[in-house]
Amino acid sequence: MRLKDEPGLSVSELARPLSLKLPGIMKHLDVLSDAGLITRTKTGRTVSVNLSAGPIQDAMAWLNQYERLWTVSLDRLVALVEEDDGQ
Repeated sequence: MRLKDEPGLSVSELARPLSLKLPGIMKHLDVLSDAGLITRTKTGRTVSVNLSAGPIQDAMAWLNQYERLWTVSLDRLVALVEEDDGQ
C-alpha cells in the first residue's frame, strides 16, 4: 500500500497513477476514513492522507485468533477423513 511507504501523500498524489477520477478516490477515502483506517489533514487546500495502524492491528489480532481455531478444526477433519480412507 502506498500510504505505508509514502505517508502523508495528498489526495491528488494518491489519485495520479490510478484510473479513477478524483470523486471516485474521495468516495474510497471516505469509506477508509469512516472505518478509522486513515486520517486526513488539511493544510490550505491540500488534503494529506495517513494510515491509522491501530484498527488494522486489531483486525489482524482478531483474525489470528480465528485462524488458530480453524486450523485446529481443519486438522482434526483431515485426520478423520484420512482415518476413514484407511479403513
